[in-house]
Amino acid sequence: MVEKLKIVGSNALHGEVSISGAKNAVLKLMAAAILAKGETVIHNVPELTDVNIMLRVIEGLGVKTVHNKAAKTVSIDATDITNITAKYELVSKMRASFIILGALVTRCKEAVVALPGGCAIGERRVDFHIKGLESLGAEIKIENGYVHAKAEKLVGTDIYLDIPSVGATENLMLAAILAEGATRIQNAAQEPEIVDLANFLNAMGADVSGAGTSEIVINGVTQDDLHPIEYTTIPDRIEAGTYMAAIIATRGKGIIKNVLPSHLTFYNSKLIKMGANIKLIEPTILEVSCNQRLNPVNIVTQPYPGFPTDLQALAMAMLTTADGVSIITESLYENRFMQVPELRRMGADIHQERNHALVRGVDKLTGANVKASDLRAGASLIIAALMAEGESEIEALHHIDRGYELFETKFANLGANIVRYNDEKDISDSSVTNVKENINASI
Repeated sequence: MVEKLKIVGSNALHGEVSISGAKNAVLKLMAAAILAKGETVIHNVPELTDVNIMLRVIEGLGVKTVHNKAAKTVSIDATDITNITAKYELVSKMRASFIILGALVTRCKEAVVALPGGCAIGERRVDFHIKGLESLGAEIKIENGYVHAKAEKLVGTDIYLDIPSVGATENLMLAAILAEGATRIQNAAQEPEIVDLANFLNAMGADVSGAGTSEIVINGVTQDDLHPIEYTTIPDRIEAGTYMAAIIATRGKGIIKNVLPSHLTFYNSKLIKMGANIKLIEPTILEVSCNQRLNPVNIVTQPYPGFPTDLQALAMAMLTTADGVSIITESLYENRFMQVPELRRMGADIHQERNHALVRGVDKLTGANVKASDLRAGASLIIAALMAEGESEIEALHHIDRGYELFETKFANLGANIVRYNDEKDISDSSVTNVKENINASI
């Protein structure tokens, strides 16, 4: 049985939406929680398939976990770690789980973690992770698809990353927490999720400074210095950007709650150039609106604080009906234009050459049956379907479920004509009505 979304477009979105905890932050906090003995509680945890996978990875280490979905909390009791292996069956489903390597090797002196393998949006190698761990003193062997790491003692050192890799920065931060002496990570990733991880570690008793800049310094502490904590995850800037894009693309007006605008500065500047109105209502509340055809803009994805690669596909969907020609350059991942063929099925005029896409705005998109190839491509298809005239069906929803909590319910709360269904069953207008009637009970 295949789940699909049915969306009837050409309906301006209006209303309010509250942003969930950041997927790309909470997964790393869960891995970091195993550094301290005792029970750590993480709040503002979204209900996502990626969160469930990370829980299974951690539980496989012998760590006790409790996921309270109603309270949006995860409790991780890492008093005892009885297994040092993170198996391929789980790591292969979610690359972010590879970050468990740094936490395991520094606490347990040994770790066996499966290589994460390929990724739909392009190659994301783990060379920087491995070289950094070796610089700290770990002995690394790669056998039968697993990374075997041993280190009786890790010693702080200077590590330079050839590119500001988010995953490598996070893995090396975790490994350096219990290393002897100071570690400097130069050309470090600067994403807000890195800052959140550093704040979490410092609350736990670590000594991390410089997070959010290109140089992070970790002064090693002892195991006894670390203690369990309660911590609240930051809001998801990519989810916020997604709902902002949908409201603007449909020429609607809405309130975005539980958002940190400073995390979206560059993105917001591009939205304003497109013709959107963005108003700060309160420190964590934005009002966004648009009442005109969008202006074309040129976009180049860059590491934070530049334009986020995770929002590139959404921007492309918006620009398919802009009043002119836009050029989008994807500088980070070679396969992150996988939404292009599906957008063309909906009437978009997009010419792609390698990592450049020329988007010529058309009068309108039309509904079509399309398929999500990855998480962000799937989100872009939802936005395109909301913009389009007529009915669209979107399949491969498991990609979207990885990163968006209750997304169809939140969109319906904004007035979208959207419903999830099983294609073996009939769907009627009453099904959509029933979803809308139960929105308040679902959120």
